[in-house]
Amino acid sequence: MVGLTERSGTSARLGEHLDRLELVDHHVHGTWTQDGDAVRLAGAFNEADTEPRADPATAWDTQLGFAVRRWCAPVLDLEPHATPEAYLRRRAELGENEVARRLLGSAGVGEWLVDTGWSDGLTPPAGLAALAGGRARTIVRLETLAEELLPTLDDPGDWAEAFEARVAEAALGCVGFKSVLAYRCGFAVDLAPPAPAAVAEAARRWQAGLADGHPPRLDDPTLIVSGLYAALRTRRPLQLHVGFGDRDLDLADVDPLLLTDLLRRPEVRGVPVLLLHCYPYERHAGYLAQAFAEVHLDVGLAVHFLGASSPGVVARSLELAPFGQVLYSSDAAGPAELHHLGARLWRRATTQVLGGWADADEWSEADAVRVATLVGRDNARRVYDLD
Repeated sequence: MVGLTERSGTSARLGEHLDRLELVDHHVHGTWTQDGDAVRLAGAFNEADTEPRADPATAWDTQLGFAVRRWCAPVLDLEPHATPEAYLRRRAELGENEVARRLLGSAGVGEWLVDTGWSDGLTPPAGLAALAGGRARTIVRLETLAEELLPTLDDPGDWAEAFEARVAEAALGCVGFKSVLAYRCGFAVDLAPPAPAAVAEAARRWQAGLADGHPPRLDDPTLIVSGLYAALRTRRPLQLHVGFGDRDLDLADVDPLLLTDLLRRPEVRGVPVLLLHCYPYERHAGYLAQAFAEVHLDVGLAVHFLGASSPGVVARSLELAPFGQVLYSSDAAGPAELHHLGARLWRRATTQVLGGWADADEWSEADAVRVATLVGRDNARRVYDLD
């Protein structure tokens, strides 16, 4: 890992430690398998973008666009702050595979926990590991598992039993599960275990929408919530998307405080619940981590989108939450720039925040190094039981 910047004192030593630390990216997706042109790259630079931008150049006038030009350009043999035009030309010269090899390989990540629920046009876990180095593990997305199961059922009344078996089988080959409840219906729904009759009826309604063997998108809260409890019974860690995303999501309905009743339930006791991204609700997530030992959080995705202002979100993630319940992730998907910047900017932000506290004698240097290591690697290794 190339050194972050010139430093002095405790911040320098902390930064050098983080340069050497192999991170565990506990929530990530694959990288592109086909070349990305200017329009496609612009779309990837806007999490809320669901259709081509009228002017792709506007994507570069963002914190993320500036961060790409500063930190990714040198990895592609360009000067820092290269123009977007020069960057796009160099990217095209190298090709997607070489761009990914360089950017992923220099991210300094030793373990990638890959959500395979969104995989169209993206490398599978093994493909990501082959490009990046390190090891990749699988996170299974519950809604995708459900959508694959539905066409195989003769009687939708068997849904609950069949899905329970499918989840138990999946648990044998993954390190955790993820739900996109946030996208499909939000958190302002009944999060208690649904009655079996209600689950069967919801499955019948869903199966009635089958067309050519393909189910409609699962957005029925009864089935999604039933799936959460099936996952909880495996005792595997459960990831929940929280906070900002694309235009399918209603941000007001994904405040993690709306999950409080779920977190109080006995079924959750002892099962790690990972709140992903959290922005702009990272303080709410920190409160929940303080209140519930099962709750863990990250500010992945936010870090690379906030670019130079990311130290603020990293600092807020460490306000209330116990430090053993905060994890690193990138949630990168698509262009390898996002995988690289997730790690690069997290290291820079953590060095600035924790190093600043130590330089001010609010923290000891040893504690700053220890907490940075917990968040960057050790918490994920413990929570997901990585050997």
